[in-house]
Amino acid sequence: MSGVERGSVERQARKVVPGRGWSPGEENRQDLMLRYLSAVATVSAVRAGEQPPRPKEPRPVLAKDDSAPATPRVRDVMSVPAVSVPGETPFLEIVRTLSREHLGAVPVVEADDRVIGVVSESDLLAKAAAQVAVPHPGPIRRLREHRLYEKGRGETAATLMTSPAITVAPGTTVADAAWLAARSRLKRLPVVDHKDRLVGVVSRIDLVRALVRDDAKIREEIETRIIRQDFLLDPDSFEVTVENGAVSVSGEVDGSLIPKLLESIEEIDDVVEVSEHLTVH
Repeated sequence: MSGVERGSVERQARKVVPGRGWSPGEENRQDLMLRYLSAVATVSAVRAGEQPPRPKEPRPVLAKDDSAPATPRVRDVMSVPAVSVPGETPFLEIVRTLSREHLGAVPVVEADDRVIGVVSESDLLAKAAAQVAVPHPGPIRRLREHRLYEKGRGETAATLMTSPAITVAPGTTVADAAWLAARSRLKRLPVVDHKDRLVGVVSRIDLVRALVRDDAKIREEIETRIIRQDFLLDPDSFEVTVENGAVSVSGEVDGSLIPKLLESIEEIDDVVEVSEHLTVH
């Protein structure tokens, strides 16, 4: 992501950041989310028939032992087994399940584990609100609250759930699942087989971790692919550190190579900035 694009994303992110000091670690979490949103935006642009932001030149084919890893799939990052509830599960038991498992939503399944919907804290809140709210006489207000009161009369998972459920298949790419989760504003997606049977669940944080490479892998690519393979230099002659996507590189190098070396590092996926402390020999 270019500096201009990153600045645009950061300005949008600041609009939703509360006007208070960040808690410890919040800056790192914000940085991680910006990198995640960049990956999701790329997938979204491709789906819309547009060119993704700042397309990169194809990388040279690596030696057989250094071949690129396969595209990550949902099956690689999903949680198994997935917590679920039958359609006949009573309201209070759903509340206990969400509390016990520390979840915000849970798939609702039939006897054969086929997913028929998802019941969430929002669905349960609708029931609780409908039980204590006083109906308003206005016709427009009645129309707006009709669905709330209809759902509030439900007593089981099948009558309280949101249906149909938004699901993904195990073979769905992580990038596509992330795009679906972002578009649907869902924190968890049930994973189903070709018969809609529940086989797992994938959370937004699972997708974040899969999309955004950790700092160690970024450093490995800099040292192996760029310094050793592309520039035919000795990685031991450089000191490379990566923290939350921010790269710092120091060492001695031919001055004519510095601009291209830094440009190559900046073009690595998930690198957010590069600072250099290189000396010319």
